[in-house]
Amino acid sequence: MTAEAPEEPTIGSKVGRGAVWSLLNTVVLRLGTLIAGIVLARILTPADYGVFAVALVAMTLLQAFNELGVSLALVRWERDVREFAPTAMTIAVGFSVALYGAVWFAAPAFCELMGSPDAVGVMRVLCLAVIFDGVAVVPATILNREFLQRTRFLCDAAAFVVVTSVTISLAATGSGPMSFAIGQIAGNLVSVTAYLLLCPVKVRPGWDAGIARDLVKFGLPLAAASLLVLSVTNVDKIVVGSMTDAVALGLYVMAFNQSSLPLQVFSEAARRVSLAGFSRLVHDKRQLEEALARGVGLLMAASVPVCALLACYAGPMLHVVYGGQWTPAAIALQVLAALGLLRILLFIGYDLLVALDGNRVLVGLQGLWLAAILPALIVGTQVDGIRGAAIAQVVVAAVVVVPAFAWVIRRRGIRLLPSLLACRRPFAGGLLVVASALAVREMFDSSLAQLLIGGLVAAALYFPVVYPMRALLPGRARAEVVA
Repeated sequence: MTAEAPEEPTIGSKVGRGAVWSLLNTVVLRLGTLIAGIVLARILTPADYGVFAVALVAMTLLQAFNELGVSLALVRWERDVREFAPTAMTIAVGFSVALYGAVWFAAPAFCELMGSPDAVGVMRVLCLAVIFDGVAVVPATILNREFLQRTRFLCDAAAFVVVTSVTISLAATGSGPMSFAIGQIAGNLVSVTAYLLLCPVKVRPGWDAGIARDLVKFGLPLAAASLLVLSVTNVDKIVVGSMTDAVALGLYVMAFNQSSLPLQVFSEAARRVSLAGFSRLVHDKRQLEEALARGVGLLMAASVPVCALLACYAGPMLHVVYGGQWTPAAIALQVLAALGLLRILLFIGYDLLVALDGNRVLVGLQGLWLAAILPALIVGTQVDGIRGAAIAQVVVAAVVVVPAFAWVIRRRGIRLLPSLLACRRPFAGGLLVVASALAVREMFDSSLAQLLIGGLVAAALYFPVVYPMRALLPGRARAEVVA
């Protein structure tokens, strides 16, 4: 009797396993980053953070555009990746090197505009990461495309150990904001090496003019949209930095980073598999709606309590965890916690529109966001400093951007009611968390007591509300979207 060949893993099982490893990767590394950040915050000052933020804004914007969107083509195209990976690497590396050359000469003017002329050296060192990113983007994307998140975890973990150890060591010896830059570059060197060695496709630079045209034609609108996305998420630092000083910018960056924790931990883990998963379901809109609702429901179940706790215990958390010098950032964090939740929804919407070939529409949506947020930030910062900037961010996202994304997705034939219904339990639980926080803060004056007791009470109230949603987890029996 002939033995049956082992069954090919289904897309669903690959996505499920990929999601688990991606979540483990993100949670473990973000937890480590959080711990390292706490150590560094107690060594460095808000002014040091402000100087580093100037360099980080430049690097982040460059990395949005340095590979011209070819990484998304690697995920989206169904062709054999070995046919176009060499050309994609050549485009990414070549353009990254050219961008870094421009940055080297533009650094003094940019830092002067940001009100931090001392950031020039930090910016020139940190932006070397753009070149490393150009080399790494193709093998790293192939790992995601093949759902090899376990391998990606090993690469990222090795880089994290190097970044953390180098950065803390340099900060402790008085290197100030330069410690961030040198530590990041050391970690980039490790991650690039690991990606190249462990990628299942051995990628080397190559060139095919026809493939290059196709890659740029497909990826350029997405790169423009990504640049606009990151412009939207960084224009606040530019406005705050140019209208205040390095200390205020450092406090604002601390608040913004804390509000981004749910996005970084939960949403980024999901995004490593969401685009590939959505792309394989575009021909069955009912299944796509179901997958979207399941993903949104789970993300909200994980993110809502974290955002609620950040908003309600911003001051006590900053004082206990990071030190008294960071407590003034609470006035911004209380507001930005809501922005963190909205950004999770918008990032999922972004990936959905990419899967639906909504590249040009995304450019328009991000342009709308940028056009609305810039004047709002200027007015908000002028009127109320970093808190005014935070309020401007939330108002524009809630009133302009989220409704615009929802309208476009609905026009593509995707019903959003199932996703909305999937959020009922998380939002109900979130209201309980907020109510409990108001009571706890009235009863206890100690910051530490508020954090410990408030966290326990919140967990006791929230968990029973969302526990039925466990049926939506990958690998469990298929359930209705609304538990």
